[in-house]
Amino acid sequence: MQFKIKHITYALITSGVLLSSNIAIAADADIDALRKTIEELDQKIKIIERKNEIALEEAAAAKKTTPVVVASDSGFGLQSADKKFVFKLSGLLQADQRTFFDDDTEAGVAGTNLSDDYLLRRVRPTFSGTVFGKYDFRFTPDFAPNAANVQDAFINARFLPWFKVQAGKFKVPVSLERLQSGGDIRFVERGYVSNSLVPNRDTGVQIHGDLLESKLTYAVGVFDGQADGGSVGSNGSNNGDTNKDKEYAARIFAEPFKGTDSFLEGLGFGIAGTTGDFSKTAGSLANTNYRSEGQQTIYQYAANVVGDGKQTRVVPQFYYYNGPWGILGEYAKVKSDIKRTNGAGTVTLGQENIANDAWQLGVTYLLTGEDNSFKGITPKREFDLEKGTWGAWEIGARYSELNLDDKLFDGAAGVRFANAASATKSAETWSLGVNWYLNKNVKIQSTYSQTKFDSALAGVADRADEKALFTRFQVAF
Repeated sequence: MQFKIKHITYALITSGVLLSSNIAIAADADIDALRKTIEELDQKIKIIERKNEIALEEAAAAKKTTPVVVASDSGFGLQSADKKFVFKLSGLLQADQRTFFDDDTEAGVAGTNLSDDYLLRRVRPTFSGTVFGKYDFRFTPDFAPNAANVQDAFINARFLPWFKVQAGKFKVPVSLERLQSGGDIRFVERGYVSNSLVPNRDTGVQIHGDLLESKLTYAVGVFDGQADGGSVGSNGSNNGDTNKDKEYAARIFAEPFKGTDSFLEGLGFGIAGTTGDFSKTAGSLANTNYRSEGQQTIYQYAANVVGDGKQTRVVPQFYYYNGPWGILGEYAKVKSDIKRTNGAGTVTLGQENIANDAWQLGVTYLLTGEDNSFKGITPKREFDLEKGTWGAWEIGARYSELNLDDKLFDGAAGVRFANAASATKSAETWSLGVNWYLNKNVKIQSTYSQTKFDSALAGVADRADEKALFTRFQVAF
């Protein structure tokens, strides 16, 4: 019995050993197969990862050369991936309405019977861009108010922040309000400094730039030269260079607290001016218009009055923006040598050195609490009836004054410098404005202005007070 048990036990043990050996052998075979499968999968994963890497590299390379289409509230355009080549389309459209009050016709009184009208004040598409990362260009035609003309056409090379060169037709760097974009001005029309006494746009070249982290800006330029309020190409008398010599312009403007937490951060002040030989080789000053805020001609030179020597302009200026408040002011004084000749230009009827001046001060306040600035206003909440938001609202007041030299009105009608129909020697205008910014691009403006005129000629009544309401609907992008 013991023998059988021993043999059975031995047999069971032997069978177990053999079974274990077979299992071990089978397991080893499975492990080898599994290891091989894993290696194959690993290889496939590496191939897939490399393909992904290649795809990413190709996408990155393509991105560096693929042009980018841009559409935003500042315009539409196309640019290279590295932004060295940029083309942009933007625009400014202003539709105005002018209404004059208490202007019933009165015999012998200028400034009556004025026409209320609708007009397109500015229709300006702008094509601008950059080539090779530093050469900017701008071309702005204007199809309003009377005839198409080119407002801006220039190239600006940004070699260094403090050294840029601009050439072509552009704003002469003199008046602060004139340098403010036509879409950003806070009253429907500009004041007398920029509207009557300083040049608007001219053809020339200037060096300009920013210093001290943009706390100081400067511009020095040489231009063909324009009469007061003139703009090259705007009419026959200002079409090209009609002076004997060039006109030199310079401007320096400081914002010493820019980028600080001081309450003076928004303070900027500077001075600008022009000088040049005002002598004319062709044409006269008869087409030089001094205009009221209602854009009515209030003074013109007589026929055959021409520049006869030096002309200088000095224009101190400043602005201050703090929270919703904004203040802008400037003064201009212009000294000019002029003479009047007979029709043939061979006999001088009179010569004088005259001095005209103008000044203005405007204050604006944003009722809805946005930060005021020299540039446009972006509402905190855009106008949206569904959401119950009303955009930004601004109110403003401005006083502006123009004073012409008494010597312009001396003498008889045949020899005086003033046109026979021009008797106004001074104009004093106060204006009240309300601006509604529906969003960054759409604005509705309304300005009421009232002007008092003083006559310089005995027996000639003062021009009738000008009382005008201007309304503007503007889209700018």
